Amino acid sequence: MAANSILVVEDEPDIRELLKFTLHRAQFHVQPVEDAEQAMRVLEGPLPSLAVIDWMLPGMSGIELSQRIRGDSITQDMPIIILTARGDEADKLQGFGHGADDYITKPFSPRELVARIRALLRRAGHPTNGNISVGGIELDTVAHSVSIEGTPVHLRPTEYRLLEIMMQNPNRAFQRSQLLDQVWGRSVYVDERTVDVHVLRLRNALKPFDRHNLITTVRGVGYRMDRDSMDT
Repeated sequence: MAANSILVVEDEPDIRELLKFTLHRAQFHVQPVEDAEQAMRVLEGPLPSLAVIDWMLPGMSGIELSQRIRGDSITQDMPIIILTARGDEADKLQGFGHGADDYITKPFSPRELVARIRALLRRAGHPTNGNISVGGIELDTVAHSVSIEGTPVHLRPTEYRLLEIMMQNPNRAFQRSQLLDQVWGRSVYVDERTVDVHVLRLRNALKPFDRHNLITTVRGVGYRMDRDSMDT
C-alpha cells in the first residue's frame, strides 16, 4: 500500500475539494475521484492506505464499491470509511455489514474525519506521522527518504516502494505476485523475475549498513522483512 495515501470517492465537487484540502493539510496524499468506476481504476495501481467513499454515488453505490473492495484478495484489508447524509442506525448497520470500518455523517467535522482516518490507519498498522522504523532502518513516508543511524540511504523509486511495503508489514511473507500488484499495479504486466532483480538491488543498497539480511527469501513463496534478523 502507498503510505499515507487516501482514495476519496465523492461525486459532489465542493465536498470533494473540501476533503482534498483537509487531507492535504493533514499531510496525506489524496487521490480524488468522482465515481466507483474511476475508483476501481485507481485500485489497479499501487494501493492507497485507506478509502473514504460516499454512499450515494452515480452508477455503482458506495456500499457496492465497498463490497467489491472487500471481495478482492488484494484490496480486502484496506480500511474503508463511508461518508453519507444517512445517519439512521439501520443505515449505519448496513454500511458496516457491507465492509465499512467506520461511518461519518454529513455535515462532518474535518478534524474529526482526520482523527478517524488516523485511528483506522493505526489499527491497520500504518504509521500516522510518516515514520516507520524496522531493524534500525528509518523510513519517512512524507519526505520519501530512508536512513540508517543518521546516514541517508539512496534508493531508486521502485526499491523504495518495495522497502516501504515490507517495512509496513514486518514478518509477513509476500508472494512475488503480491509485490508486483502493490508496487507496479495490476494494470501493468511485469514478469515475476523483475521482483527478484529489484529485491537484489535493495539488498545491495542495504548491505554497507549490514541490514541486507533483514529481507529474507521465503522458499516457494517470495520475500519477507524479518524485524530482528540481523545475522550476516
